[in-house]
Amino acid sequence: MMEEASTSASGGGASANGGQRGFPPARSGVTFVPVGLVCLHASNHVAEIAHRYDIDCVPNAYKRNKQAYIKDSSISKNCTQEVKVKYLMRAPIYVYYELDNFYQNHRRYVKSRSDKQLRYGQKYTHSSCNPIERNDGLPIVPCGLIAWSLFNDTYGFTRGSTEIKVNRKNISWKSDREHKFGKDVYPFNFQNGSLIGGGKLDPDLPLSQQEDLIVWMRTSALPQFRKLYGVIEEDLQADEIITMHIANNYNTYSFGGKKSLILTTSTWLGGKNDFLGYAYLVTGSLSLFLTILFALIHVKNPR
Repeated sequence: MMEEASTSASGGGASANGGQRGFPPARSGVTFVPVGLVCLHASNHVAEIAHRYDIDCVPNAYKRNKQAYIKDSSISKNCTQEVKVKYLMRAPIYVYYELDNFYQNHRRYVKSRSDKQLRYGQKYTHSSCNPIERNDGLPIVPCGLIAWSLFNDTYGFTRGSTEIKVNRKNISWKSDREHKFGKDVYPFNFQNGSLIGGGKLDPDLPLSQQEDLIVWMRTSALPQFRKLYGVIEEDLQADEIITMHIANNYNTYSFGGKKSLILTTSTWLGGKNDFLGYAYLVTGSLSLFLTILFALIHVKNPR
């Protein structure tokens, strides 16, 4: 009798535990599906304009030889493009530039920098910055390939004849400005060589105030990425025509890269990102499906 009771209790315990093991997938499914719907709803409320301009900004005479166009300093790089605002965009509106097919995560590129030099100055220039370390025997500040390839396209916006101001302050991380880039470290001997990589820096501003550089130096893990350029602090109305004034300076033509200008709003979840919502929906739906499947199997073939 004792053995039977023990066996019965043990079986009941196993059955109870088995039932408990069946609950978590159902709970996760019931939780994940609504979360996914909420994330998609938030993402769909982000108004975004994405405009690729690297092809349209090339003059017709240079369509077949884009490298000749971008490398010839005598050719104007100014370009005007118009876009229509489809939906009301409420401030703040974030202005990003997007690069595609640009591998900032390449090992040699990522390592070509000196964090100590960025913080404390040229006395810390060392071989990690190769091949952009010195020019004419003098150290380069900031050294390395990342700084040398600084993005230098510029943007302006007008609504009719009225300028839309872009706030270029505080576009970088506060922690980077205060702890990674020196307040008494100034550009020195930068982009003075025969081969110019990208943008130049104001030699009279410390690195902690050169926010374009700070944003650029935070390298991306993927070949397609966006970096913050500025913030528009006024609303853009639906059906308005916005004129974009672009200085198309940056050479992406030599490696088949693409350049786009992005205007986007944000929600409590951030910018437009459907992936998170779909990930929750797929995971939750799969959990519910497996729960129902195992329940039917259990009903048909009970233990």
